Amino acid sequence: MVICSDPQRRLGAAAGQTVMPRPREFDETSALEAAVQCFWQHGFEATSLRDLTASMGLTAPSLYNAFGDKEKLFARALDQYLDRTTRGRLRRLEESLAPREALRCFFAEIVDHSIKDLQRKGCFLVNSALEVAPHHAKCRAVIAEQFGDIEAFFRRCISAGQADKTISRDVDATDAARLFLGVLLGVRVLARTNPDRGVLEGVVRPALALLNEPRRNRSKR
Repeated sequence: MVICSDPQRRLGAAAGQTVMPRPREFDETSALEAAVQCFWQHGFEATSLRDLTASMGLTAPSLYNAFGDKEKLFARALDQYLDRTTRGRLRRLEESLAPREALRCFFAEIVDHSIKDLQRKGCFLVNSALEVAPHHAKCRAVIAEQFGDIEAFFRRCISAGQADKTISRDVDATDAARLFLGVLLGVRVLARTNPDRGVLEGVVRPALALLNEPRRNRSKR
């Protein structure tokens, strides 16, 4: 027996026709973007179901049917944020610039974004790592994967720079990539309290200088 609350769907079921679910009557991308902004502004714990339904323009049942519980929605929102920000940046820089220049531009863009963040909201990914990752396994997995992708980008650029002789071969690519990931996180956190260009660039500059060929090697040329 097929139980159906929609009269038209009941008629179809009675006639032996396949009953298709109704298409969603909202734009999923726009709804997720609204969720991003809501979580980003309030944080995961402080964001209520009422906040989410109001910002996404959905009823509570529709939200749950489309995205599941709050943790699943947060993971989807974070994934969408990463698609339109960090992941796109990594692809663009790696595909369009020489390895060492890609690293320099990456950090230059991060510093610029941090300074222009007048509301001091910080980076949604880094904020999530601090607030959400310790308590929610699904979100922690998304965050850890993205940090791994960023570290891999650094490592590829360093290795490629060593191959084209713009980065010292004395540098351990794995260690340096992990250092750069730490610098990135430090810049993003520091900028929320002190978004001063000189301070942020002063954090980045010594890390990038490690890529230089040691002076003793230069003198042998």
